[in-house]
Amino acid sequence: MIKDNVTPRKTWPNFENQECFPGEVIQQDYHMPDVITVRVETGSNSFQEVVVKVERPTYNKPFLGGFRNMSTGVEFHNAGSQTKPKKRPDKGIQLFCRGTQTAVEKNTRQQTRNTTSTQMTKTGLYVSNMTDKLITPGKYFTAEEYHKRRVEAVIVIQKYFRRWHAAYLVQNLKEQRRLRLAQEAQEELQKKWEKEEKLRREYEKKLNPKTREDFELLYHDLQLWMQEETERINRTLTGAKRKAALYALLEEETELIACIGMHKLSANLENQKKAILHFLGKCAQPRRWKAFDGKITEMDTQNSLRGKELLEIYRSINLKDIPKDERISVLLTLKWTVKEHECKLTQEIVALIDREIDLMSREVKECNLEGLRKRICTLFLQYIKTPEFNPQVAGLIKVPQDPLTLYKNIYFCHSCEKYLPPSEFPIPASSHTIGRCRSCYQLDNEARKREAYFKYRLILENLRKSEVDYQDDSKIVFLVQLPDMQYLIENIWNCQSALSACSDLYELVMVRWDKQHEWSPWNTILLTKEEADAHLKLHNLQKTYEAPFIYKIEQKHIRAKNYFARIPAMASFLHRSNNQSNANSYQKNSSSNLKK
Repeated sequence: MIKDNVTPRKTWPNFENQECFPGEVIQQDYHMPDVITVRVETGSNSFQEVVVKVERPTYNKPFLGGFRNMSTGVEFHNAGSQTKPKKRPDKGIQLFCRGTQTAVEKNTRQQTRNTTSTQMTKTGLYVSNMTDKLITPGKYFTAEEYHKRRVEAVIVIQKYFRRWHAAYLVQNLKEQRRLRLAQEAQEELQKKWEKEEKLRREYEKKLNPKTREDFELLYHDLQLWMQEETERINRTLTGAKRKAALYALLEEETELIACIGMHKLSANLENQKKAILHFLGKCAQPRRWKAFDGKITEMDTQNSLRGKELLEIYRSINLKDIPKDERISVLLTLKWTVKEHECKLTQEIVALIDREIDLMSREVKECNLEGLRKRICTLFLQYIKTPEFNPQVAGLIKVPQDPLTLYKNIYFCHSCEKYLPPSEFPIPASSHTIGRCRSCYQLDNEARKREAYFKYRLILENLRKSEVDYQDDSKIVFLVQLPDMQYLIENIWNCQSALSACSDLYELVMVRWDKQHEWSPWNTILLTKEEADAHLKLHNLQKTYEAPFIYKIEQKHIRAKNYFARIPAMASFLHRSNNQSNANSYQKNSSSNLKK
């Protein structure tokens, strides 16, 4: 079947009545029949006729380009197609053109289909009026009266709204007042609880002293008690009775000092055991690092596993009141552990282990074996602290492996005649030379002055933490030592707050007087914690505080300058602060002159 989809035929002009030249052929219109016969070759020299039916197109052929003769009106197409055009896919939505979407409106008069009427009572007809309503016209009012009524109604609404709003504000103020009073009561209870807890901890420290600060407080209280008793005896007694009372007081003081010394020895032993276990725990810690997601990853290395093994053995040999079989098993484990390395230390440990096993087999009492067991623990601890046997300890020991490094950074204490590193010497800011070590200072304090630096140490630590938070490279606060802080608080600020005169050192802190400049003894103020928080929020000190108060603070700063000016380390900072104050005063004077 052949589709009649060829290019449209050209329309030729009629030449019937025209003259034809010789040899010229006149072309007529051609119409393809519905059925044509085609000869098809089927083999060698053989043909077969095939009947082909022509299918007429049922759609308009698409225009693919061409031109039209302007004089004759004949159209010539460039190309043709026998394939039907591709249909657009059905989207499932009925689409309309603009013409079908636009409604054409026009106004026409219509008559209702149902004609309605109203029936009234008349002669011969009765209609009930039970459901009728009688409407009477109201009083007529003008536009001005109408607007006046509306304004009055708005005023009434405003009155009620303002009443409700006032009640709402008052209720909110009452609620805020209740919450503020509850918060103040809670803060007061918190302060009271903290004060009681602080007193309880201080009493516990004095009752069971363990650290150096605890014994400082204990010796300080002993000194205060001695002063009170001495004053009472001198005030009430005279002659031989006074001497006898002072002698008895001295005997009692001696007994108390001996008792404190016994507590100090037992506390030192306990602290030494805790320090050893803490040191061995550091040797057994695995490697840790933080990943990109914030999680901590731990990894046990060969050295950390070795440290854990030695820690478990050390804990086992320090156990008391264990059966004899378990003790022998622990000693044998220790023996095979140290026999991995042959040296004089390990040979001595093995000999002591064999001696203890031999004595235990002879039923020797436990109390007679304590000295031998202490020697075994001491030698095994020395074995653990040797980097050749425990590599993990190499980065934790304080004594360097090379003795030559000690000669570069070591100082001599003339009091105890020991060579110590510089970290063991507390050097005050007013000192020109290196004096006694910390142990000698502590011993001298316990024997003579008996001063407690614990409260001053807390104030200095809080001050250094606050200065680090400013992140402005503050240096002076780290040059000030405990004796300097004690002098500053006691002699210049009289151990009380500059605002409220609070004398509880646990409640007092030191902050900057002018927070724009770094802390220094001449740029500080002693306040309570609440007063310090309020002071640091101020922007203009001259407008906030009165002139007499500012003058009093400046006088204290001048006294601090005069004292710390003798210190060589403070001289450069003091000179810099003077230049800065002169520049500030010059700026103030110039600005005042410009205003005038």
